[in-house]
Amino acid sequence: MDDELLELQRQFEFAQQAKSSIRLSERNVVELVQKLQHLQIIDFELLHTVSGKEYITLDQLRNEMVAEVNRLGRVSLIDLADATGVDLYYVEKQAQSVVTEHRELMLTQGEIMSESYWDSIAEEINERLQECSQIALTELAAQLNVGLDLVASVLEPRLGTIVKGRLEGGQLYTPAYVARVGAMVRGAARGITVPTNLTVVWSSLQQLLQEIDGTSGLAIEGSFFQSLFNGLLKEGEVLGSLRAGVHWTPAVFAVAQREFVDSFFSQNSFITYEALHKLGIPQPIQFLQSRYPEGKPLVTTFVHPSMIEMLDASTEDALDRGSWSDSLSLLPSSFTPQDAFKMLSLCQSVQNALKSNKAHIFGDFYVLSSSFIKDICDRVVKELETLGGSGSGSTMPGDSQVPNEAKVGHVSSRLNESSEIVSDGGANRHADKGSRKKKGKATGNTTANLSESGAENQEQTSTKSKKGQKRGKDTSSQMSDSKTGSRKESLKMKEDNLSPSEEWIMQKITALVSDFEEQDDPETIIRPLADQLRPTIISSWMEKKKALLTNNAERMKRLLDNLQKKLDESFLNMQLYEKALELFEDDQSTSVVLHRHLLRTVAAPMVDMLLHNLDEHNKLKNGLDVQEAPNSESVSLSPGDRTAICKIFPGALAHKALAVVEALEGKSVETFMAAFRMVTEESGLPLKKLDKKLERTLLHLYRKELTSQVSAETDPISLLPKVVSLLYIQVYHKALQAPGRAISVAISHLKDKLSESACKILTDYQTATVTLLAILAASPGDEEDCASDRVLSKRELLESQMLDLKSLVLNTSQSS
Repeated sequence: MDDELLELQRQFEFAQQAKSSIRLSERNVVELVQKLQHLQIIDFELLHTVSGKEYITLDQLRNEMVAEVNRLGRVSLIDLADATGVDLYYVEKQAQSVVTEHRELMLTQGEIMSESYWDSIAEEINERLQECSQIALTELAAQLNVGLDLVASVLEPRLGTIVKGRLEGGQLYTPAYVARVGAMVRGAARGITVPTNLTVVWSSLQQLLQEIDGTSGLAIEGSFFQSLFNGLLKEGEVLGSLRAGVHWTPAVFAVAQREFVDSFFSQNSFITYEALHKLGIPQPIQFLQSRYPEGKPLVTTFVHPSMIEMLDASTEDALDRGSWSDSLSLLPSSFTPQDAFKMLSLCQSVQNALKSNKAHIFGDFYVLSSSFIKDICDRVVKELETLGGSGSGSTMPGDSQVPNEAKVGHVSSRLNESSEIVSDGGANRHADKGSRKKKGKATGNTTANLSESGAENQEQTSTKSKKGQKRGKDTSSQMSDSKTGSRKESLKMKEDNLSPSEEWIMQKITALVSDFEEQDDPETIIRPLADQLRPTIISSWMEKKKALLTNNAERMKRLLDNLQKKLDESFLNMQLYEKALELFEDDQSTSVVLHRHLLRTVAAPMVDMLLHNLDEHNKLKNGLDVQEAPNSESVSLSPGDRTAICKIFPGALAHKALAVVEALEGKSVETFMAAFRMVTEESGLPLKKLDKKLERTLLHLYRKELTSQVSAETDPISLLPKVVSLLYIQVYHKALQAPGRAISVAISHLKDKLSESACKILTDYQTATVTLLAILAASPGDEEDCASDRVLSKRELLESQMLDLKSLVLNTSQSS
C-alpha cells in the first residue's frame, strides 16, 4: 500500500514538472471562460478577485469567509475582503447569507463573531469578576469596542454557567457580593418601624457601601437594592405593604395604626380625618369605611350612627317645643359647621320637619322651628306698625343709621318713568316760547361782565370756583357705569331705602332673643334670619309709604314737566352759543376765556336748576314735606353745594352728576355738554339737539331782541357788547357771548368783514370805553364822588359816538 502511494506521488510530481506543448495566454483564457458562460456550460456566477487574475465562486467565497471567522473568532468585513481578495461589496453582500446558514455566527456593527469567541470572552469576564466582585458593563463594552446592549445580550444566557454572577442595573456581581448586599437590605428593612420612602434608605446604603469599599468600589444603582428588597418581600423575610413601588409601610406600624383607630373610635364614636393623616393613612375615608361599614363619613370627621341618633333626638325635642337648637354646640369641638350640616341631613326627624316646612336651617347648624320664626316676625311687624302709627312724619326704622340726606338720592328710576309724560312736541313748544326771554337774560350777563372787566373780578371768581371744586373731583372720575346697570342699582337702593334696614331688623331680633347674642358668631344666625323676615316687614312698610307718596304724586309730575321745559330752552341756547366758539379756535388764550365765560354765565345756572329740581323731586318721592320754591331758575349754588347734592344721588347718577360739576369748573364747553347730556339721560330727561331749522329760528329771534336792546340802550358802556354780538349775528350768523376782556379780540375778527369807516367807528368807540373804565377803576369811592372833568369829557365823547355806532349797526341789520 505504501509503495503504491509513493508511485502515485512520483507520477504527480512528473506531471507537474512536465511542460505543456500548448500554452494559452490570459486573454485566451478570459475569452474561453466568457464563451463557456455564453454557452451556459458554466451556469454559476464567477467573481473576479481584486488582482483580476483569478476567478472565485460564491460558494468558495462563503467557505473562505467561514473558515476565516472560525480561525479568528471575530473578524471585520474589511479584513475578510483583504483575506479573500474579493471586493468589499461582495463580502458585505454574502455576510448575511453566511450568518443565516451558520447559527453560531452573528453579524453586528460590520463584524462577524462566533459563539466560541463569546465563550472565551465570557470565561475571561468570569475570571475578572471573581477577582473584583463587581464589574460595570459599560467598562466591558468600552474594552471590547461593542455596544452595551450587545454585551448584556451575550452575557445573560451565560450567567450561572460560564459566568458565575448576577447582572443587575448594568453591573455584574458575584453571588457572595449579592448575598452581602442582600443581608444589608434585609437588616435595613427590618429596622424600619414607620412608613418610609425606600429611595432614602437606598441612598443611605449606597453611602455605607462606598465607605466600606473605598474608592475602588463602584456605585450601586437603587434598582439593585429594590430588586433584592422585592425578592425578600416575596419570600416573606420582611413583612409590610409596598405602595407605588417605593412607599414602604412595615407590618408593625399597620398594626399600631389599627389599634389606635379602633381604640379612639370605640371610645368617642368619631374620629377626624386629620388624625388619620397624621398616622400616615393617605385615604382615611376608604380606610374607615372598610373597617366600619356602619359609620357615616362627614366633611372632616367619621362618626358612628349613635352620635347621629343623639343629635336627632335633641333637635326633635327643640322642634316639638317650638324653639330652636344649636347643633354645633351639641357636638365635640373638632366638628366644623359643614360637619354639623351633614349630620342634620342624616337626621330623620329634621328632614321630615324640613319637608313639611315646620323647620328651617340657618348658618349650616342652627335649626329653628317655623312657629318660633313666625313669633319673631309677628313681634317685629307689630313694633314696626307702632313706629309707623305716629303719623306721616314718623321716623323710618333705618333712620338712626342712615342720614336723611342719603334718602334723597334715589331719583333715577322715577325720573325715567316720569319723562315719558313729556312728549317731544311739548318740549319744542316750550323751547321756542322761552327763547326770547333767555337771550335777553344772557345779554344782560354780558353787560355785567363788561363792567367788571376793569377790576378783573372775573379772575377772582374763577379762582374761587376752582378751589370749591377740588373736593368732588376724584369721585366724578368714576363715570363709566352703563345706563342699564345704574337703573338696576337705583331700584335696589330705592327698595333698601324705603324699607327697614337689615341692621335694624337684626337689632330687634337680638333684643327679642337674647340667647342669639351669646353665640360665638351671632351674625351666623341673626343675619340670615333677618334676611328671611325682611320681605314680610317690607311689604307692611311699603303700604305705608304708598300712602305718603300719593299726596306728592301730582306735584312731582308738575315738577318734572317744568324742569323738562326749562332744560330744553336753556340747552338749546347753550348749543347756539357754543357754535360761536369755533371762530376762536386758533387763538388758544381767547378761546379759554370764552369757554369759561359761557360755562359761568349760561351753563352754571342751568346746572344749578337741574340739581335743585332733582333734589326736590327726591324729597317729594320719599314722602318728605318740601316747600315749593317760587322760582327755581334764580337758585345759585356754590361748587361745594353742587358736590354735596351730587353725592346723595344713587350710583351711576351720582358719578355722572359729579362729572358735570367738574366739567363746569373746567375750560371746555364740549366736555360740559357731553357730561350734561349723560346726566340728563340718566335722569330720564332727554334733551333736544339743535338742528339747522331751529338754529335759524333762534338766531332770528336773538337778532331781533338784540336790535331792540341796541335801539333802547342809553348806557354807553353797556352798548358795546350788545353791538358786537349783533354784528357777529349779521356777519358770521353766530350768537357770540363774550366777556369784557375778549371784546377787543372779537372786534379784531370783524375788521375783514366790515368797511373801513365802520371798523374805525367801532375801534374808536371800544378804545374810548376802555379808557373810561380804566379812569373809573383808578378813581377811589363811588362814581359820583370821582366825577372829574376827565370822566365827564370821556363820557360825553362816548355819548356822542353812540349815535354813530347805533346807526352803523342798525343800518347794517336792515340791509342784511
